[in-house]
Amino acid sequence: MPIGTNPAITSTYAGEFAGKYLAAALLSAPTLEQGGVTILPNIAFKQVMQKLSTDNIVANAGCNFATSGTVTLTERILQTEDFQVNIELCKADLDQSWQSIEMGYSSFTKLPKSFSDFLIAHVAAKVAAKIETTIWKGVNATAGEFAGFRALMLADPDVIDVVSTAITSANVVAEIGKVVDAIPASLYGNEGLRIYASQAIVKSYIRALGGFGASGLGAAGTNAQGTQWYTNGSLSFDGIPIFMANGMTATDMIATTVDNLFFGCGLLSDKSLVKVIDMADLDGSQNVRVIMRYNGAVQYAIGGDVVLYSTGV
Repeated sequence: MPIGTNPAITSTYAGEFAGKYLAAALLSAPTLEQGGVTILPNIAFKQVMQKLSTDNIVANAGCNFATSGTVTLTERILQTEDFQVNIELCKADLDQSWQSIEMGYSSFTKLPKSFSDFLIAHVAAKVAAKIETTIWKGVNATAGEFAGFRALMLADPDVIDVVSTAITSANVVAEIGKVVDAIPASLYGNEGLRIYASQAIVKSYIRALGGFGASGLGAAGTNAQGTQWYTNGSLSFDGIPIFMANGMTATDMIATTVDNLFFGCGLLSDKSLVKVIDMADLDGSQNVRVIMRYNGAVQYAIGGDVVLYSTGV
């Protein structure tokens, strides 16, 4: 394509292809991409999660059947909400960047070679970033957001609450320790147990482990490497893996299992849609419209298996 020529958009993406592009937009949020929660795809509207609890069901043996203990069934509802992206972009503002990629003059060689795909990737990245923050701290009353884990857990009396404080590298070990101390005995040692921490708290923890912190860490830090000990590897506390939740409120932590946290979406439902519309043939402009429609929500199953460290408790 000659430089200076506006790229034409000849395809409209919808139907079967919508699921693929929406998967890129929704499921590329770091929390989802890294397996921080359990994903429930293809939920058209709602999914009921049954909760079963029992009291002491073990009794002394006898000849006759005698009911022992009480079984209680309750439920939590994961109900998705519908969202949309309707934006209009000028091809003249983007085609130079795309042409440099197409002709091999850009270091961004992994971006799509089709101009339509380039636009979708641009929008999908924005949607993924929004999904990431909404998962953790979304507020249902805010346009474009569903209720995130923080809002749901603050409203649940079954959740184990720990009041947070301002965290620095000097007190981060003690504060994470408060979360671990609050984990129920039935949950402690579970293979899927995670401490979900904000990026700010993880930064403080990494710095503390690099030395110059409290709690007996010493000046030389982990492996006597000082602040150069960390190379983006895995983190743990008392043997429990730490999951950095980029979208989480800076002062928050959550301790629970991966299979207790759910993200639901309807990637292949009739409500999912991706379209790229070139307006040149309609109004003679250089504008292109990108349309996305999708749904999503989060929920957890058992509040008693959640420790919430937050300023809001």
